[in-house]
Amino acid sequence: MAQLLLLHLLAAVVAPLLVRLLHRKAFVVLALVPATAFGWLVSVSTEVREGYGPTQQFSWVPGLGLDLDFRVTTLSWVLGLLVTGVGALVLLYCTWYFKPDDDTLWRFTSVFTAFAGAMLGLVLTDNFLVLYVFWELTTVFSYLLIGHNPASSTNRRAAMQALLVTTFGGLAMLIGIIAIGVHHTYSISELLDSPPPLDGILIAAIVLLLVGALSKSALIPFHFWLPGAMAAPTPVSAYLHAAAMVKAGVYLVALLAPAFAGVPAWHALTVGLGLGTMLLGGWRAMRQHDLKLLLAYGTVSQLGFMVAITGIGTRAAALSALALIIGHALFKSTLFLIVGIIDKTTGTRDLRRLSGVGRRFLPISIPAGLAALSMAGVAPLTGFVAKESVLGAVLGGIEDAEPLPKAWGWLALAVILIGSALTVAYTARFMWGAFATKPDVPPTRFTVPHPGFVAAPLLLGVASLFLGLLAPIESTWLMPYADEFTVGDAAEPLALWHGLTVPLALSVVSILAGGLLFLAREDVARAQARVPDLVDGERIFGHVLRGVDRGAVEATAVTQRGSLPLYVMAILVMFVALPGGAAVLGGTIGPVRLWDSPAQVVVGAIVVSAALLVLFSRRRVTSIMLVGVTGYGTAMTFIIAGAPDLGITQMLVETVALVVFVLVLRRLPTKFTRHPQSPVRSWRLALGLAVGLGVASLALVTTSARNQLPTSEGFPREAYAFGHGRNIVNVTLVDIRAWDTLGEVSVLVVAATGIASLIFVNTRNARLSRATAKNLPPTEPGRGTWLHGGRTLRPERRSVIFEVVTRLVFHVMLAASLFLLFAGHNQPGGGFSGGLVAGLALVIRYLAGGRYELDEAAPFDAGLLVGLGLLVVATSALAPLAFGGTILETTAVDFELPVWGDVHLVTSLFFDCGVYLIVVGMMLDIVRSLGSGIDRQIAEETSDPSTAAAYDTAPAGEATPTPAADADLAPPRPRGAAS
Repeated sequence: MAQLLLLHLLAAVVAPLLVRLLHRKAFVVLALVPATAFGWLVSVSTEVREGYGPTQQFSWVPGLGLDLDFRVTTLSWVLGLLVTGVGALVLLYCTWYFKPDDDTLWRFTSVFTAFAGAMLGLVLTDNFLVLYVFWELTTVFSYLLIGHNPASSTNRRAAMQALLVTTFGGLAMLIGIIAIGVHHTYSISELLDSPPPLDGILIAAIVLLLVGALSKSALIPFHFWLPGAMAAPTPVSAYLHAAAMVKAGVYLVALLAPAFAGVPAWHALTVGLGLGTMLLGGWRAMRQHDLKLLLAYGTVSQLGFMVAITGIGTRAAALSALALIIGHALFKSTLFLIVGIIDKTTGTRDLRRLSGVGRRFLPISIPAGLAALSMAGVAPLTGFVAKESVLGAVLGGIEDAEPLPKAWGWLALAVILIGSALTVAYTARFMWGAFATKPDVPPTRFTVPHPGFVAAPLLLGVASLFLGLLAPIESTWLMPYADEFTVGDAAEPLALWHGLTVPLALSVVSILAGGLLFLAREDVARAQARVPDLVDGERIFGHVLRGVDRGAVEATAVTQRGSLPLYVMAILVMFVALPGGAAVLGGTIGPVRLWDSPAQVVVGAIVVSAALLVLFSRRRVTSIMLVGVTGYGTAMTFIIAGAPDLGITQMLVETVALVVFVLVLRRLPTKFTRHPQSPVRSWRLALGLAVGLGVASLALVTTSARNQLPTSEGFPREAYAFGHGRNIVNVTLVDIRAWDTLGEVSVLVVAATGIASLIFVNTRNARLSRATAKNLPPTEPGRGTWLHGGRTLRPERRSVIFEVVTRLVFHVMLAASLFLLFAGHNQPGGGFSGGLVAGLALVIRYLAGGRYELDEAAPFDAGLLVGLGLLVVATSALAPLAFGGTILETTAVDFELPVWGDVHLVTSLFFDCGVYLIVVGMMLDIVRSLGSGIDRQIAEETSDPSTAAAYDTAPAGEATPTPAADADLAPPRPRGAAS
């Protein structure tokens, strides 16, 4: 099962490449991925029916109960077949849906395939935390699919609305999951097999899980997001909103129902809101003119119907609910795909403009008719079998007066009949609007589609027919799920004919009533126009969103004044008031050893002296250098204490910080503005002393409070036994605490991106264009040059000595960085420190030769390098799963090379290589933004704007301005002129 998920992930990664090579035919290749999963699920059908479905377990984070556990039950098997089967057909359908020149296919194919994998993982996982991960992945991917066209405000608004609503429900669900996991277990099978006694925490947790399910399946009050999501391409609607995403909420209710259907508030949330949603969706579907919107509101109605029946909690209701889920996925995906064909071949989805399509377009009108009959509950389609089973289950519950009281049972039956009549009415309206010949509308012209375009809806429509005819066989495969329930009599098997029964009569009544509603559609429309929308969920959502935005603006205006000193002061005040104050007032300090060696006293005196001198310095550069002394002094204390790795890293970080400060200082005045009499100066001095006292007190109190051996006591042993390395610091970073490192490099990426976004407005890549390079001053005949970028600088800015030194040390620094990278597992070093050394080498090239020299040294995009590093880190973390290991597991490989000798290769080296690439990319981003970017801004302010434009990469085929009078670029000098 994990292999199937990895296959989806791999397909999503290579999808853009497939599109580039195969264009639309890439959909055919990608369809093989869910088709493979479908075939595997079919192959384990017998085991699932017998109750021995396959399971798979991978230990991930045992301390948190976060394990990659998968299992196939009857419920997950059914949902898995729908997700993979419909997904494969929709991908095939996309081959003819999109235009050949659509330049968004690379993104669509990748996101769609990733969504299919996330949805499959959601229904197969046996761990609540992993379920939540897949749940939110479907939310994110659906946001990208609904917002497929980012240029459209409708798509952006619909995508954001769906994201906010479903994320809100997801967060509520997460709270419930954590409550269950902390007090009981995160294992789904353990919780359902042995339900704990009900208490307040468990009841609240179940209710929160239901909130997540209701938001995902678009029930009242979250129903409004689904019709808005129809802005997505039709294949997205056919998959997400018929067979996949919206089914996630129904799946969660069905998953919990066998054990928790009797929880207080369960029936109110599932049956009550479900039936209310069924009526609301059906009522609104009756007045839609857009075929897709009509199906969208019909989907809202059907989702309410499914959740209500699933939530009843009896054996008979469980069987009928599962049949209803299958039937709905088949007929609704068919109808959505048919609408897509109509839209593409006629140019409209407005039922008032369509006429005569049915008789002249039989390849789509026939499967549409089959699907519509199934949706209306007409024999012999699967929708009829499911609806009759539902009516029988509700009547049986009324007779037994469980789990609902009789009065509520009769009310539920009445609502189901009304909702079914509305379903028949809007189904007839759909078929009439899409295919009927209307006397007052001219015949619609259409183009004949490719046979492959109609294959998917044809197969799904025929499946609705055959599944209805094979209802007894279907029943044997679904019955194990019904047997998990303990309430109610044994479920009556599904069948196309049970005789002349009350459910059959009620089904006929609902069909006749729906037919009458359709015939009286003009009167119904006038009645609907007179009924006001007393409660409009979308309007309420808009008011809430605007209120939140307004509150955020007001709060930002009060708290974010644009003053960095004010922000830092607020943080420090809170530190002094809370942890610092607690340490000073309530902490206990044990025996204190002032120093371990006289060298520490010397270094400490230097650090304190430098910190005091900062207070009296008037020049910014001097202050920065003194602050740097404190950092280098800290590095020396690490080295004296026997921690060379920490010392090297601290020195490199301090050097990078100095470079950043110096680059930024070019935009600031040379000297500080002094206000000796200002009370702010005294306040800052007092706050600084308080922070120092708080930090010292906190350090002394926390070290004195330890009464157990530190966790790090076992690190040396663990580093060698499991990390296969002798450098404890590096092994800790890439193995023992690899998750922390993964989070830290993510922060690095965000920081680099933030810095770049502050400088670059239009593009992150500010390299010199090729046209600019051609117009740079040439090298004088007979004279070489140490650095190519040096000839772009004016004579007064050049330093031949600096250029020579740079030329000599650059490659040495790169070699040193690689040595630190590869030797770091057993000696001081690692990917982080190695990346910093390589980044500093690039900084030296920039300082010696300017921005052009930087591009000579690193002729690639920093963002690409950072992304590649993240890819390497993620791949190395997940790779052990393919070999039966766990995420981030380290393996040692020992072999001998003929010339080199013995080689000890540890797989965590690849993780470290990713860190190395991220750090180098971050450094390049910093230098390009704070170095080249600020250079460009200075050029814009001091010279012709066209000069600065020359430093943007010109699009292919466009002319690039020639630099004329840049402050950095030097004009050609006469031969023999003095340097």
